Amino acid sequence: MILSQENGAPNFDSPAKRIIVGVQFLFVAFGATVLVPLLVGIDPAVALFTAGVGTLIFHLITKGMVPVFLGSSFAFIAPIVAATELYGFAGTLSGLIAVGVVYGIVSGIIKTWGLRVIEKIFPAVVVGPVIMIIGLSLAPVAVNMAKTNWAIASVVLLTAVLIVVYAKGIMKLIPIFCGIIVGYILSIILGAVDFTPIQEASWIALPEFVRPEFSWGAILYMLPVAVAPVIEHVGDMYAIGGVANKEFVKKPGLHRTILGDGVATAFAGFFGGPPNTTYSEVTGAIALTKITNPAILRIAAITAICFSVIGKVSAFLKTIPQAVLGGIMLLLFGMIASIGIKTLIEAKADFSKTRNQVIISIILTVGIGGAQISYDNFSLAGIGLASVVGVVLNLILPDKSKAIKGSEES
Repeated sequence: MILSQENGAPNFDSPAKRIIVGVQFLFVAFGATVLVPLLVGIDPAVALFTAGVGTLIFHLITKGMVPVFLGSSFAFIAPIVAATELYGFAGTLSGLIAVGVVYGIVSGIIKTWGLRVIEKIFPAVVVGPVIMIIGLSLAPVAVNMAKTNWAIASVVLLTAVLIVVYAKGIMKLIPIFCGIIVGYILSIILGAVDFTPIQEASWIALPEFVRPEFSWGAILYMLPVAVAPVIEHVGDMYAIGGVANKEFVKKPGLHRTILGDGVATAFAGFFGGPPNTTYSEVTGAIALTKITNPAILRIAAITAICFSVIGKVSAFLKTIPQAVLGGIMLLLFGMIASIGIKTLIEAKADFSKTRNQVIISIILTVGIGGAQISYDNFSLAGIGLASVVGVVLNLILPDKSKAIKGSEES
């Protein structure tokens, strides 16, 4: 049971209680954190390691003031898959490191000129459709994995949907985890799980780290993809600030939180892990439990690092059938797209304005249609190209668009 207190933050009178609660926060983030590497072909143990260390890096840079856990970012699934086909996974990692550098540059811009310059470049009519593309572009992947066994995928999907819609308390925050567990049990009953990897795995084993290789093509491909996660980060900081009743965008400052996210992402790239992002699931758990002590999240991070060196855990995750993952993705990728729609609605984007219709329409068609610009060894396509096109259109077309809700300066 999650330890909580209805009136105010809980007090912990023993290290044991702190550890128990910290592990439970990792439990909330676990399903999503390991799902991303499973989908892009990365060792999930690497993702757990980089998420844990990345969270500790974030807390160090933000002076230990912000109660967040950094997990694998879903925004980069499609770009990682596409970039790996073009430049290889080692080359793609250099692009992910460059994304971390972009976060650092954005941090400097915010510290120097404030958030308004970011709002001008990335308004809702640009960010909303870019987020929609991130989800919709992955729809074929979800269907192809689900159709390996529609019966199992359907049960997984139904489980996740029922939990999202009807569950209460902590259960509502872990639909991915619950869906995978139910699907895995059903797969065992149907004889669809091969336990050989678990039997052959050692109890203690280092994650399968991958060393990055420099690739200009991968770097230029990945840079525009950083648009949506940067804006997502801004929204998350306002959200966790509201939950903790503190203005983290002012102290330690949005420039510090974005820098922390960026350094953590670059670190993940150096070790072969997926980019990190602040997890809304964990924010929800914090709101539910009233636990806002950042030290508890650091315990969750250390637990993730410990799990990453348990070979049996990594082997177990690799035995999850494709149909189970496909069933989760049918819901998950659609929900990512719906967040893009929500972004437009909350910003009250004016669809009566032709400029807004033009920007959104072109972003969607370029991104979903698979448009690509190539010159020599340089290539820009998909989400990255759509992001660049959206930014340019927003800057050159007359009038201006509304900022993301919650990002306005007071």
